[in-house]
Amino acid sequence: MLNTLPEALSIIFTLEGLLVLVLGTFLGIVLGALPGIGSTVAVAMVMPFTLTMGQAPAILLLLAIYAGSVYGGSVSAILINTPGTPQSAATCFDGFPMAQRGEAGLALGWATVASIIGGVVSAIVLILAAPTLAAFALNFGPIETFALVLLGLTCIVSVSEGSMLKGLIAGTIGLFLAVVGGDPITGEARFTFGQFQLLAGFDLLAVVIGVFAITEVLMRVSGPLDSSNRLTDFKGVVLPRFRDWSGRVKVLVKSVLIGNGIGILPGTGAATAAFISYAEAKRSSPNRAAFGRGEPDGIIASEAANNAVTGGALVPTMALGIPGDAVTAVMLATLTLHGITPGVRLMSDNPVLMGAIFTGFLLINLILLPLGMAVGKIAAPILRLPEAFMLVGIVLLSTVGVYFVRGNPFDLLVMVTAGIFGFILRRQGYPMAPLVIGMVLGPTLEISLRQGLILTNGSFGAFYAGHPIALVLGMITIVMLALPAVNRMRARQGADS
Repeated sequence: MLNTLPEALSIIFTLEGLLVLVLGTFLGIVLGALPGIGSTVAVAMVMPFTLTMGQAPAILLLLAIYAGSVYGGSVSAILINTPGTPQSAATCFDGFPMAQRGEAGLALGWATVASIIGGVVSAIVLILAAPTLAAFALNFGPIETFALVLLGLTCIVSVSEGSMLKGLIAGTIGLFLAVVGGDPITGEARFTFGQFQLLAGFDLLAVVIGVFAITEVLMRVSGPLDSSNRLTDFKGVVLPRFRDWSGRVKVLVKSVLIGNGIGILPGTGAATAAFISYAEAKRSSPNRAAFGRGEPDGIIASEAANNAVTGGALVPTMALGIPGDAVTAVMLATLTLHGITPGVRLMSDNPVLMGAIFTGFLLINLILLPLGMAVGKIAAPILRLPEAFMLVGIVLLSTVGVYFVRGNPFDLLVMVTAGIFGFILRRQGYPMAPLVIGMVLGPTLEISLRQGLILTNGSFGAFYAGHPIALVLGMITIVMLALPAVNRMRARQGADS
């Protein structure tokens, strides 16, 4: 790799190469910040324009859109409680409360720095360890994936503040919504009630936008509107001071590792990584009592993890020809269209091209800082509008974004219904995070469980017998579920003494 670096840099440091990196990243941030667009749609939108470009610029453009959009989702998540992408949903939990108390710029600063560190580390991991990590990822079959997702579902416990029962009910609702539609094994219709629109299931983006954006609008409309917008003091991104990181580095490192690890596993994705990382941070952070009320550790955990996924997801894509998530599946098609065959011989057959891609991906994550601050400056005057105008704008953006993804009017009905349903649940004290977690992790949980049962002839007990990775993950899951009860017992004993 090092002996091809001069040639790789000569590809990047051209007018076309630099324009691709800068404009692609900026466009990715903007598209990611628009509710409903998402990383997959953003990359798919740009893909046709790459067919007239060379191999390296085409792939770098899609990488720039990918990395930029993952970060961009945090902008709307923090400022208007509307995740631009599903992987930014966990950022809403603490980012928006910070914005409400007048710290929107600082919240974006935490998100920006965490995103850059997560992305840069994932790029370094991609450069140094792609073949080795890709080989390790092959050890994760359906049973190991099931154990991992089951561990991820334990975060429902940690985000169910106030009432554990209500959190579990909301999580169960999310899991139910995830199984509506065609059976992943047999194709048989489930819970469609004769409606052909439900054969494809509920669109995740429509539900996420509904329960976050539309529900938030309804919650605000149900009370007195503020004539002056809550973000009038927002002037752009404010980077946290160096001393503010004291005690938070551990959360950052752990979240980056989680994001990289989950990104390498095919079929998981950034949303899964963000929720698992958020749950782990809430369990282990010294500031865990403040989670959900504007704690920077929550933003760091979510954004470091979902940005670290980008490089991790490229590992199986480049080294094995297996897409790490939906976005890299689109990129896999682009590689093929440009005459590049992903797989075990990709790096040996195209050393200069791969050197340019890896180096360019590292640079993309570095220029997120100036471009993210520029987007913050652009967003500042828009967000000073009165709240009534802001709410109308949120509804319009959400409607256009959700409809644009599939061009299906039924998704708009799903979005509105989810918003009304979420409004009713929130008024009764039900948290929305478990519902979204259940729906995000539900499909992967089901397909891995069903495949695992097929491999073991229907014996669930055999899941952990000959699968040490699954056994370790299962033991961690049990420990995580037991921790809240143990902590309550300790607190009770301390109060009695």
